[in-house]
Amino acid sequence: MSSASPSTGDQLASALRVLGVNFLLGGTNEKESLHERPARLIAELAKSNEARLRLSLIPLFLEHPEFASHVRKVAQNLGGTARLTLQCYYSAAVFLQQKHRARLWVLVGEKSSLPDLFSRELSVQITNDSEENLRILAKRHQALSNAQVNWLGTYQHAAQIWMRGLELQNS
Repeated sequence: MSSASPSTGDQLASALRVLGVNFLLGGTNEKESLHERPARLIAELAKSNEARLRLSLIPLFLEHPEFASHVRKVAQNLGGTARLTLQCYYSAAVFLQQKHRARLWVLVGEKSSLPDLFSRELSVQITNDSEENLRILAKRHQALSNAQVNWLGTYQHAAQIWMRGLELQNS
């Protein structure tokens, strides 16, 4: 993963577009092959300097839950902020998928459930309420990142924008 030069924002957006993740503007290079290397795509999104690219991890996992098979290994190879970003955004996708299951069923059909990979490592106590799990995760993300960011709003924003795009596509 680290031997290849980092992809540009446009290359990352193109890979997302090819994968059907219509979350970002741009990304028109359909010849981009990064979409064929999910582990590299996940790592580069997590390491991106652009918040919009990092945030696209949430819709990527919602659209492609099969990419969960790469997440733990990618996280092990990341350090610091990128690792925390991946762990928290992946966990947010898990809880958002649970919260919006019925709506997602209509928009994208039945998809496999994202497994919980990081709640123990992040010290997030899981409840039966997906909304409460998002709140707990957001507080933990804030504490671990030392960033005064509305993480709950950030997670929900990513899901809302992505689902709104799906609704427009399907209408």
